[in-house]
Amino acid sequence: MSEQKLQPLREKIDAIDAQLIELLNQRARVAQEVGHVKAETGAPVFRPEREAQVLRKVAEGNPGPLPGVDLQTIFREVMSACRALEKRLTVAYLGPQGTFSEQAVFRQFGHAIAGAPCGTIDQVFRDVEAGTADFGVVPIENSSEGVINRTLDLLLQTTLTISGEISIPIHHSLMTKSGAMDGVKRICAHSQALAQCDGWLKEHYPTLGRDAVASNAEAARMAGEDPGVAAIAGDIAAQTYGLQVVNAHIQDDPHNRTRFAVIGRLQTAPSSHDQTSIVLSVPNQAGAVYKMLAPLARHGVSMTRFESRPARMGAWDYYFYVDLEGHAADEKVAEALAELKTNAAFFKLLGSYPSSL
Repeated sequence: MSEQKLQPLREKIDAIDAQLIELLNQRARVAQEVGHVKAETGAPVFRPEREAQVLRKVAEGNPGPLPGVDLQTIFREVMSACRALEKRLTVAYLGPQGTFSEQAVFRQFGHAIAGAPCGTIDQVFRDVEAGTADFGVVPIENSSEGVINRTLDLLLQTTLTISGEISIPIHHSLMTKSGAMDGVKRICAHSQALAQCDGWLKEHYPTLGRDAVASNAEAARMAGEDPGVAAIAGDIAAQTYGLQVVNAHIQDDPHNRTRFAVIGRLQTAPSSHDQTSIVLSVPNQAGAVYKMLAPLARHGVSMTRFESRPARMGAWDYYFYVDLEGHAADEKVAEALAELKTNAAFFKLLGSYPSSL
């Protein structure tokens, strides 16, 4: 009886799937035409502001029952596949495969790209600067452990700009080859992951040694080869290196997130939901920081992040990394930035880009 009821429904699904295939290929053909126009005018293949607008429209116009975030995932992959018909982008990231950085790459660009895992954040910058990668994705801050200082230092030095941001939840799992902790002598992970799981580890495995390694994916690779090693990593690493999860979601902060920046040579246009990142320094004078930031209040520009880093040029000199709501081309933001430039001893625009979805 159930088969009799299911058969006509399956036929409906098959008919809809056939329509979807035709429509997707129609979209791909139009995307190819767009690619021809871009080639004639020298326009970039990847337009993050346009893709952000599409994804927001998908969620806002979604009647259900599919959740908006799931529809966005589908459309992201559709756009990725269509973009690859123009050019398959090469994206460098902090590797190896199976890191949260790789997950961030897929979240921004979809899977129809060529991933280029790098051993260090410095190498990500070098690959993009040298042109061997079109874009790079680097971690910039974690909600539990704060900013990634090396990324901030390199953003100050590079000629590259930020063209996007990705914020993803960080769910750490303890994993081994067997799925059990029998015979495990040490737990390996990136130093930040060990710090983010410190309370849980002290409670459950206080006597096991902890070793910081280059990345969580490297820890997973080690655990795949050595039954005496347990790794802390994400689910993608378990799949990549053939591990089984012993305990899931062991991070101390259940809302733990990491924010990543997309770096490249692209200057993005406004998307209507944007963020601007800048670096400033001021003379070592009383009230200098207050005077420096006063233009933001005067022009009604909201500051969403403020970090300081030693300038390494004097005992009390600092660079200030500031994130602002809006695009540098927006009138009030442009006016505020013009004033900031006149007041600051040093000013650098790191980029304006669509806010993370």
